[in-house]
Formats: sequence, structure tokens, C-alpha cells
Amino acid sequence: MSVEDELTIAELAEQAGMTVRTLRDYHERGLLPPAKMKGRTGFYSAEHLDRVRIVTRLLDRGITLNGVRSLLEAWDRGEDLADILGVSVATTPPPPGTVSATATIPAAELAERFRSVPDGLAAAVAAGLYEPIDEISYRPGDPALIELFDQLVADGVPIDRALDEIEMLRTDCDHIARQFTDLFARTAIRAYRRSGRTERDIDKLAGELAVARTRPSAVATGLIDRMVDRYLRSAVSRDLPGVLPD
Repeated sequence: MSVEDELTIAELAEQAGMTVRTLRDYHERGLLPPAKMKGRTGFYSAEHLDRVRIVTRLLDRGITLNGVRSLLEAWDRGEDLADILGVSVATTPPPPGTVSATATIPAAELAERFRSVPDGLAAAVAAGLYEPIDEISYRPGDPALIELFDQLVADGVPIDRALDEIEMLRTDCDHIARQFTDLFARTAIRAYRRSGRTERDIDKLAGELAVARTRPSAVATGLIDRMVDRYLRSAVSRDLPGVLPD
């Protein structure tokens, strides 16, 4: 394991988009492999992050925590869970083109890549693709966005247009996130302020926060997929009638 692959539990929680408390609960339930201990501190790897994401995916499909543990135990025995998940769950080695969140990219390399766009490197940073480490190096800001950007360019979209598309996507996602956050503030936070602020109230707030973190993606993913499918079918039928089956 390389040094940059080692994450504290707080760093793992940040990358996974959940609380440390939730990760500790996963540990207690046997959903995560043991951490690598150095002294009194446990360190985690990309394997742990992949496992957390698989757990989240299974929970999103309505499987209970006990059910998730049983599935993971089956997976650890070598049984294939792809049919259950509906997607490939292979974690290592990563598929070609996967962007490492811990990679370091020289500024000169990025400047060369975006040289066809005025202030291209600054535009890539503004779009959330990369973050500066210092004056001569950068790291991925959002690996998923970078992979989407790379795919757009590979499909023939000009770099400046691909940057615009990424920026618009981030703007739309930010709007959705703010809507759900406002809803959480008007309901869960307001209810907690009016409560007795007991341990039970705190646990309830923590549970509602955990649900609020995943609810937008759970709702939006299926909705977007259905809308994209509808629009693609319409576009193909309009522009390429009779070429593909309905």
C-alpha cells in the first residue's frame, strides 16, 4: 500500500460522503475489512472506499444491513454479486481510464492539455476538475467529473465545449443539492431546535442526516436515467428513422 493510499477514518468518511459514526457502525457490523494499524491509528485504502460504496449501493436497493453483511460474506467467498447489484462490482484492478483521487499532475502537463482554451487551466479548475496543490502541481478535484470530461473529449466534443458541459452539470447539481439542504433545514434542523436536545433527539437528527445525504442521488439517478432514455429515443427516431429497433 502506498503512502498516498492510506486514509484515516475521517478522510475515508469524507471521500465516501458519510459520517465517521456511520463508518464505525459498519465496522462493528462486520461490513468493512479491518484497518491497517500503525500504533493506535487505523489506516484505510482504496479497497475500503470501494467496499463502502458497495454497501451504500446495496442499501439504496433496499437491502438491510444484515442482508448486506450476508452478501458481502458471499462475495468474500468468491461468489459473483454482479447479478444482484445489476452492475459490475470489480474493484481491483481499476478499469482503464479510472482517475486516482490521490494522483499528482504537474501544472505544465495540465496547461498543455488545455492550451487550446483561453485560460484553459483556470477554466478546468473553475469547473471542479482539478485543484491546485502548490504552484507546480495539481490533484483531481472530482475524479468522476474528469472521467466524464475525458469521455466527452474522446467522443469528439471540443475541449471548450466539454468544459462548458461540465460547468453546467455542476451548476445543476449544486441547485439540486441546495434544494435538498433547504428542505433538511426546514424539517430536521427545525425539529431538533424545538426538541429537548436529548441523546435520542441527537440520534434521530444523525439518522435523518444520513438519509438526507443519499436521498438526492437515489431519487435523481433513476429520474435522470429515465429522462435521458426518453430523449435519446426521441432523437434517434427523429434523426435516424428506421436505423435502430424501438
